[in-house]
Amino acid sequence: MQHDTREKFRHSVSMVSWAYNEEELIEEFLYKAEKLLDSVAIDYEVVLIDDGSTDKTYELAVEFQKKNPRLKIFRNERNLNIGYSSSRGVKEATKEFLFWQTVDWSYDISDLRNNLELLKKYDVVQGVRKNPLVLKGMFLRPLRIVMKLFGITHLTKRSDTVPKAIISVTNYLLVRFLFRVPLADFQNVTIYPTKWIQTIKYEADSAFFNPEGLIKSYWSGMSIVEVPIDFIPRKKGIPKGTTPRALFNAVRDIFTLYFKWILLGKRGEIIKGKIVRYKASLPTYF
Repeated sequence: MQHDTREKFRHSVSMVSWAYNEEELIEEFLYKAEKLLDSVAIDYEVVLIDDGSTDKTYELAVEFQKKNPRLKIFRNERNLNIGYSSSRGVKEATKEFLFWQTVDWSYDISDLRNNLELLKKYDVVQGVRKNPLVLKGMFLRPLRIVMKLFGITHLTKRSDTVPKAIISVTNYLLVRFLFRVPLADFQNVTIYPTKWIQTIKYEADSAFFNPEGLIKSYWSGMSIVEVPIDFIPRKKGIPKGTTPRALFNAVRDIFTLYFKWILLGKRGEIIKGKIVRYKASLPTYF
């Protein structure tokens, strides 16, 4: 039976993701992506970058592709990590708008249809974690005070473990302080016009990829609307985002680009954009 497209988003959408040794999760991820996007958009594709997996991730994705040709798979010859894979995924996207989701489905994008509707009014839609992890203990009091001063207390619950939450919040505060872009979250689901994000010359080779896109969008005068998107703890597989190597690469990129863009002034003409924190409820479109 053909789906009724009258209530769907009347523009095409690309979901971009990357996977490294995720054989426990890849099929579940692809089924979720198919089900969600089929209910949300009149046309879509899933762009998957296999980042040199050594398990069955790639083979399982290829089997899924036989049933749904809207899945497009690209494989790195070796593990090149999130920066390269993110950039490649963006370049390979062909639809009008794109966003990314992690293979462990760490963000609740069940409200995607309503968030896509905001693109009629704003240039970029940025997710903000609304149900963070409670940080308890005396040693965390100074951190809570700092975050209260920044007006971002919702960021105290943003991960599935306290150590990861501390890393995440520290990363946020560092980016916010150094680059002075008043966003409430830099690592979440972001929806971009594809043609726009493909014009961004990315310089980061790490998880700073996402903040870099947002910073350059804001500095280019784009309007960014922030919407609440819940964090979902990983239940299977091994997380790769907080390994020592990943953290080192992200910190390296942050300070390298701070030195280049801010201290040396090599960031081009700045036209500050607009950031809107969207709180009102939108109607349901499906």
